Amino acid sequence: MTGNDDYIIRLENVSKFFGTVIALQDVTLRLRRGEVHCLLGDNGAGKSTLIKTLAGVHEPSSGHYLVEGQEVHFKSPREALDHGIATVYQDLALVPLMSVARNFFAGREPMRKLFGLIPVMDIEHAARVSEEKLAEMGIHVRSPHQAVGTMSGGERQCLAIARAIHFGAKVLILDEPTAALGVKQSCNVLKLIHTARARGISVIFITHNVHHAYPIGDSFTLLNRGQSMGTFTKDELSKEKLLDMMAGGAEIQSLVAELEGRAAA
Repeated sequence: MTGNDDYIIRLENVSKFFGTVIALQDVTLRLRRGEVHCLLGDNGAGKSTLIKTLAGVHEPSSGHYLVEGQEVHFKSPREALDHGIATVYQDLALVPLMSVARNFFAGREPMRKLFGLIPVMDIEHAARVSEEKLAEMGIHVRSPHQAVGTMSGGERQCLAIARAIHFGAKVLILDEPTAALGVKQSCNVLKLIHTARARGISVIFITHNVHHAYPIGDSFTLLNRGQSMGTFTKDELSKEKLLDMMAGGAEIQSLVAELEGRAAA
């Protein structure tokens, strides 16, 4: 199966089953190049399963997964990363006691030869590059040698995102990046998402916070109990309507009508 080149990623009618449990059912998601696509849903909506399917942790039970028009069958997150699909999870995969530079290059350490014989990490090169690349993304750390544990939650999120971008991500999947952050830190993360889009990177922003999603998003897919409620552009969906759909407005109205009917009876 091949796909439209306008889309860098396409999930077509993807389902995921765990035994008799239906985690996703016939979900379609299409991500354009240089777009911020917001994936919204309450707890248990299927967001985590969809993230892991995109990231190569789970293979779809049915349906098609296309990257740059070619169908793929990822066996591991490394294969997804090799295709330029980087995922930043809520736990960030950062080591608090290690420095900014060491975390930035974790698993991809630049090496040099000590005494011309012994391979060791070139920590000064790592420090210089990490500081420069973070500054390019608008993140100014006190020192590249400071422990990540001394950074704020927002700074850690920005570090994880900047690291993924530096190492060639074409698609950035962000798992609830603003969930535990204050207003100012959340704004910094949203600014970084805007910067990534300006660089031509496609972003899937997973959140349950409409107030964070709507200002930055170009399109929105809503999940409910493993099924898609539809995909909409900002022109097609007002913030108020999006809030109503997220809050289950239709379900609440139906419940109220049912209760009123019982009371009248």
